[in-house]
Amino acid sequence: MKRMLYPKLAWLGIKRNKQVYIPFILTGIGMVVMYYIITFLESSDALYQMSGGRELQATLGFGVNVMAFFVVIFLFYTNSFLIRRRKKEFGLYNILGMGKWNLARVLVWEALLIYVISVGAGLLFGVLFSKLAELAAMNMIGRGPDYHFEVSADSVCRVLFLFAIVFGLILINNLRQIHVSKPVELLRSENVGEKPPKVKWILSLLGVLVLGAAYYLAVTIQSPFDAMIWFFVAVIMVIAATYMLFISGSVALCRLLSKNKRFYYKTNHFVSVSSMSYRMKRNGAGLASICILSTMVLVTLSSTACLYFGKEDGMRLRYPQDIVLKARTSDEDAAYAVQEMARKAAGDSNVRIETEVQWRYLDISAECRDNELLTEGVTLGFSFGTTSNRVGLYVVPIEDYNRLMGESETLEPDEVLVGVTKGCSWPYDTVHLQNMEEMHVKRVVEELPPNGEESAQVFKSIYLFVPDYERFVEFYHGAGQESAAVQEYSYYGFDLSCGDEKQRQIVGTIIERIGTSQIEDETFPKVWVESIAEERDGFYSMYGSLFFLGILLGIVFVFATVLIIYYKQISEGYEDRAKFEIMQKVGMTEREIRKSVNSQVLTVFFLPLVAAGVHMTFAFPIIRKIMMLFNAVNVSLLIWTTVICFLTFGFFYIIVYRITSRAYLKLVSKS
Repeated sequence: MKRMLYPKLAWLGIKRNKQVYIPFILTGIGMVVMYYIITFLESSDALYQMSGGRELQATLGFGVNVMAFFVVIFLFYTNSFLIRRRKKEFGLYNILGMGKWNLARVLVWEALLIYVISVGAGLLFGVLFSKLAELAAMNMIGRGPDYHFEVSADSVCRVLFLFAIVFGLILINNLRQIHVSKPVELLRSENVGEKPPKVKWILSLLGVLVLGAAYYLAVTIQSPFDAMIWFFVAVIMVIAATYMLFISGSVALCRLLSKNKRFYYKTNHFVSVSSMSYRMKRNGAGLASICILSTMVLVTLSSTACLYFGKEDGMRLRYPQDIVLKARTSDEDAAYAVQEMARKAAGDSNVRIETEVQWRYLDISAECRDNELLTEGVTLGFSFGTTSNRVGLYVVPIEDYNRLMGESETLEPDEVLVGVTKGCSWPYDTVHLQNMEEMHVKRVVEELPPNGEESAQVFKSIYLFVPDYERFVEFYHGAGQESAAVQEYSYYGFDLSCGDEKQRQIVGTIIERIGTSQIEDETFPKVWVESIAEERDGFYSMYGSLFFLGILLGIVFVFATVLIIYYKQISEGYEDRAKFEIMQKVGMTEREIRKSVNSQVLTVFFLPLVAAGVHMTFAFPIIRKIMMLFNAVNVSLLIWTTVICFLTFGFFYIIVYRITSRAYLKLVSKS
């Protein structure tokens, strides 16, 4: 009988406190389900063997680490609400004669029961839903269904190990808190910290400055590559500033409300504001967590949804024609020979070439300083710290521009046309290339030749359409310019009147014939062959996997947000119940209690959602630039996905508000 005492006490403790334990256990089950699914997909043979599956699994491999980290942080955070609620009960056990060792055995059994229930039920549902998730992932990357069902032993082991570690660490932390606390402290644990807080104006001011700096950083960065680097710095700054402002700023808000006599000295406002003032430090941390999680949901879902639904536009931006051949050569005869190989390969397959695009250009890495383009010492690739000045410079013959654009532009020897990528500008009347004479800008053009290579817009691209192209070729291949990163290309792209399978056959033929020519003739140029048909699977897989991972992480963040909101309301309901009982005894009616509760909840509940909306507004410019790295330049699509995600999340936020506020009201209005 004695052996069963501690398991029985543990089970009774969970049963009596089901209002706080059931949501925690359900969330633990949900975390196990999500972690099993993501590890199952990351090691699925069915996904690995299909085209595009490896890209999906590489993305999910990153998601596994993110999920594991978040599981540890989230379960630790939510457990703090549970142990706070149980301390009073443990203090009573301690006074009645149970020692700390006996309490520890009860806690061990509680942890074991929660672990078994959470992991057991989570694995059951994870196995059941894993195939559905696999089919959804296949659909997102454009692959057909595979109805073979399997259970991943590796994923089961990883779940058992991770959650054993997490619940073990939570148990150790709970045992530590019980061990260092005295019985009287345990009995009074729910009232600890209820002291009139001081307004920390320095912390509030620091939060404003840090948040302002993060916002300034987000809206002023111009280079997409710099945006990727500084985005994580801005995120850390926003998180720190949000906690500082919600913890110290919320105290200041309560002080200001209490000084407003017209607002404060009303039944519904007096009780709510005075109650919030006494625990705003802890309350502010919870609200800040809700705000950060809400922002994470919005950023994750809106950006990945924009990538997924705009994948065809992004692919066409990267591959303007069905097949593109880029020959690195200045020899027109060699470039013509490459083009003829492509035409003959299409003709041999009885496929008609519908459109052709051909032009020459010099590809030069440069740095832009006002109207000067510096080329010496600028290397190919990324260079940290100088990306804001880096540009991709393309020098193009004016005759090629006229042929591509259907124009008849003429230029003087010292004149050029300047073109810049979308979103950039050239406000100068002249352009000066290093070690060359200054040239006049006749006009700035908007239409540019199709060149998918610079579609990601890591650097700003500048096109110079010149009347004497050969002079530039000789200059950059001449003495004194060896330090400049310059390549000359002949671009040939064309569209075909056939499907993807036929295009792949033609590409294979072209690559085979080019390889043969390079073996037979050492002077034959190096040629890059790109095909939209060959790259479509990889493109769809990358964007589909990012969207799928975004949905999974979004669900987890929503779980976290809902649970934090719920525990915040329930824990405060238990704390406020005695106060409202006293108020009822002195004449406060049920209607006045309801008004007071609504005033308290509405005062702080929607602050995180509003703050998340402000964060998203200022983060939009930096997110838009990061999206350029993924060929997503459709700003209107990004705006719509962001707005729809915000409205959808807001709708569920309101539902959670109504449910949790009712639970709070039931607790405080019990007589």
